[in-house]
Amino acid sequence: MGYVRAEDVLPEDVLQLVQEYVDGELLYVPRKGEKRIWGSGTDTRAGLKARNEKIYAEYLSGTAAQELAARYCLSVKSIQRIVRSLRR
Repeated sequence: MGYVRAEDVLPEDVLQLVQEYVDGELLYVPRKGEKRIWGSGTDTRAGLKARNEKIYAEYLSGTAAQELAARYCLSVKSIQRIVRSLRR
């Protein structure tokens, strides 16, 4: 995704107002219209859900959090967070 120069597309008064808040910094302007949820355009969200359910099942069967962390290249804290969220 490229960027567009604000001075090329914004009226001078709007540009000056934006500069009061973010002078010289990068600014992301979200698309108007529907709000997209992270992962909704791909199968990443479903893949992570399946992975987390597998981690939880292995944890319930007695696999230590340290071993799961090494197996899935995650931190022990991440494993604990996954287990805690699926325990609910």
